[in-house]
Amino acid sequence: MTGDPGTDDLLARFTEALGPPFVPLVALWVHGSIAEGTDYRPGRSDLDLVAVLDRPCTPEEERRLIGLHDRLVRELPLARGLHCSYLSAAGLDDPDREHPVWAHREYYARPVSPVARRELHAFGRVLRGRPVEGLLPPVSDRQLTAFIVGELRESLSGLAASRSELLLQDGWLDYAVLTVARMHITLRDGRLISKREALDVLRTELDAPEEVVADIRRRRYGDGMDGAGQEDEAWRRRRAGLAARFLGPVVGRLISSYG
Repeated sequence: MTGDPGTDDLLARFTEALGPPFVPLVALWVHGSIAEGTDYRPGRSDLDLVAVLDRPCTPEEERRLIGLHDRLVRELPLARGLHCSYLSAAGLDDPDREHPVWAHREYYARPVSPVARRELHAFGRVLRGRPVEGLLPPVSDRQLTAFIVGELRESLSGLAASRSELLLQDGWLDYAVLTVARMHITLRDGRLISKREALDVLRTELDAPEEVVADIRRRRYGDGMDGAGQEDEAWRRRRAGLAARFLGPVVGRLISSYG
């Protein structure tokens, strides 16, 4: 499926294990970079899956699911990035409804966002069971816009604040800078773009700081500027400041234009 033997082995093992009678599975889908196909990076990209169940899991079935995920993490390093939401078929039409999910080595509840739902319709792949069409209601442009503007207000605005210490961390900085570019394109054109495409948008359309864009490109894809001397505390603080000064106005413009 992906061309990476380790990833394909993990998905095959997970798909095989998840079928009935283990849980009342109706469908197993994959979305995100692994389904989109051009930007998946083994060991760096998450594996984003959605399992649709005929009914909510019993406590015993939930224990089985947790045990399965724990076992895969112990046996296969790539399983640390395997995230799967477990949706009851009766609640598929409510994008705000929380569903059980295994992510970041924890089992908790969260919604399957309108962006994830749009990805499933745009390029989601079926690993087992029924297709997305006819089972998962489509996401309207209005729903997608409202969700993105909400994320801009509630999440990206805080990260854009110059005082945000989170921007010192590679993961949070990459998330904020790449996400604002992806949101810009989705709000303007209705398209979903990859992280690699977002790097080009940052440079050509949003006038992002070249040092920050090159740093993200180097760490994610191994190209761009020389990495020597770019991992010390002084650089991280400079990079965070550059990112914050870029993000603030862009986030504000997007909220003003589409909110």
